[in-house]
Amino acid sequence: MQAIHHCCGVSLLKAHRLAQGWTARTAIDRLAELCEREHLGEPHANIDLLNVWENGRGRPRPDTVDRLSRLYRANPVRLGLAADYSDDADPHETAFVPAPRMPPPSSSTSDVPVLTPSALHNPGPSHGSEDETTRRTLFNDVLAGSARISHGRLLAEVQTLRQQMDRTLVSGTVTEDQMDRLEEMVLRCRRNYLITPPLPMLCQLMLEFSDVRDLASQRQPGPIQCRLSRVAAALAILSADALMKLGDIRQARAWYGTAKTAADDTGDSQLRALVRAQEAMLPYYYGDPAETVSLAREAQALGRAKPTSPTALAAAAEGRALARLDDRQGALAALARAQQLFSKIKDRNTGTLAFDFTEQRLYLYMSGAHAHLPDRPRAQAVHDTASALCRPNSPGIDPALIQLDRATTLARSAREAEACELATQTLMALPPEQRTTIVFVRARDVRSAIPANRRGDKALHTFEEALALDNATIPGHRDA
Repeated sequence: MQAIHHCCGVSLLKAHRLAQGWTARTAIDRLAELCEREHLGEPHANIDLLNVWENGRGRPRPDTVDRLSRLYRANPVRLGLAADYSDDADPHETAFVPAPRMPPPSSSTSDVPVLTPSALHNPGPSHGSEDETTRRTLFNDVLAGSARISHGRLLAEVQTLRQQMDRTLVSGTVTEDQMDRLEEMVLRCRRNYLITPPLPMLCQLMLEFSDVRDLASQRQPGPIQCRLSRVAAALAILSADALMKLGDIRQARAWYGTAKTAADDTGDSQLRALVRAQEAMLPYYYGDPAETVSLAREAQALGRAKPTSPTALAAAAEGRALARLDDRQGALAALARAQQLFSKIKDRNTGTLAFDFTEQRLYLYMSGAHAHLPDRPRAQAVHDTASALCRPNSPGIDPALIQLDRATTLARSAREAEACELATQTLMALPPEQRTTIVFVRARDVRSAIPANRRGDKALHTFEEALALDNATIPGHRDA
């Protein structure tokens, strides 16, 4: 063990595992078997925790130290988990070797940490296991509905974790098996994202980010580093989108920055295009549609106009933004390009994962565009098709957004009372957890389309009361 410890520069605990020829998975399995065989109770250990302990970024609980000592048939001193202060210690006894201290992070006033695009492997500072446990407990309590946590406290933890992730994105010793599991986790998140309200989904994503960050401690071989960056980019995009739906624009923008850094590190043009295409939604709802156009065109350029989900999405995003900017010809040209790209990929999309550009999503964007275009009969036809493509009893907000587009078209067609009634019914039919800021942003489009001289109608008064239900607002969401 000493030879491995000194030669390979690994901790004493890891040296014992390597001396057995065990992978991290094997060690955890052997530990579980030992605890069951000797009736020791739950081992309170997993691969991620073992990685933390072996790399000196935390220490196991006293009962777990005892179990590890039994597993490796060594005392805690030999495992590097305790110090020997005796005067008559055997000179050949292994002394406690503390883990090297990581330098503290440099102070910065920026919300988005500056990273070297090709070096996301830099290890971050050591964080106490108590802080990590507190954070994970918070996210789990919110998911379980067992605690009342202020939005400010929750989002502060979200931001801290993102900043830590930026500093330690792809460092750590990660095996191929661990990478396979991480990529399977990303697929689960992409599936769950389509059916889970944004706040619990954000908490799930933060828990997954905690696991990814815990794996990052050393520079990885190129292929592993690239795969870790892909995982980080996908989780960051989903986190940014959830924050956007919740209305926290500042943090959503920062998480898109993290996603860009991770995606750029992979060198994958389609992943880089996907980040820009997804980010284009942020200024569309909360900022300047011209910025949406710029991001959408950048995404199409990065994607080299190949028929893929990112490029089709980007073209549709461009068309919707141009319609809002009253560029009718530009909007129709971009939408036609989106339809052409989609026609070449529709057989390759399952529609069961976030980021898949499906026919339903294409018509969602077309519905938003035509709500601001002058051809009202065409707009109604697009709204009908978009509604028909939504899955029955869909738990997402897409059906509601399409109905609000329809209400906007009604308002622009001088049918203000019908528009207000439809918008009110749509908002009231949504469950409270789905009444997010992004829904109310679209609902206010309906009110904006109503002429000032028609705003005294009773239907509008009722609609205004429904708009007052915007209780999903998070402080700071209007900084876009």
